[in-house]
Amino acid sequence: MTTAAVTPSATVGGAERLAGSPTPAESAAGSPTAAGVQEAAVTRVVDGDTIDVLIAGREFRVRYIGIDTPETVDPRRPVECFGREASERNRELVEGEAVGLEKDVSEADRYGRLLRYVWVDGEMVNARLVEEGYATASTYPPDVEYADLFTALQRQARESGRGMWSDCATPAPPSAADGLCDYSGAGERVIKGNISQNTGEKIYHVPGGEYYDQTVVDEAKGERWFCTEAEAVAAGWRKSKL
Repeated sequence: MTTAAVTPSATVGGAERLAGSPTPAESAAGSPTAAGVQEAAVTRVVDGDTIDVLIAGREFRVRYIGIDTPETVDPRRPVECFGREASERNRELVEGEAVGLEKDVSEADRYGRLLRYVWVDGEMVNARLVEEGYATASTYPPDVEYADLFTALQRQARESGRGMWSDCATPAPPSAADGLCDYSGAGERVIKGNISQNTGEKIYHVPGGEYYDQTVVDEAKGERWFCTEAEAVAAGWRKSKL
């Protein structure tokens, strides 16, 4: 799969859009302008957050920025709860469609996939999947243009019990009023949310774990400290097996 850079050329059309989500025309709100969106044709839906597209006759794989959907295609991991539903919903939204691809800062990830926000008829698909409970917000700096939007939509989906938030055993993160963090017994966050350099998988480590002491949290890379294990799981991290 080639990962050559693409040159922005055209916007997608404006139509009814996701409530609260900016449209390509709203450049003042940080949305894409005509010079910032690349037109593409979707040829295949890989899973809930990955598609194959044609751009000027060349095929590229695109990974949606800022979100994560349950795993369905990794041979090393079982199909996760709501993974098939997320893939099917993504297929309903983009399969066979002409889409607009908006770049943030990064061109591609370590696997050669283009990193993009995906627009169809003036609506951002990334945001739609989070809003409906098919995806979780998963932001990796420096690509943070819509991080606040994704976080707000995830909170709404979780509180409304949409999609995975009602069908999967995913505990909600604690409110600030809860006060006490796991393991510290106080307000100190001691759970380390690490991102594997080899696989990109999000794994959290708790005090006493085999790799806890040697794990360093680099927030610039999207790694995080968590107050509780429930908070880590709700954010898309899994517990270290050791």
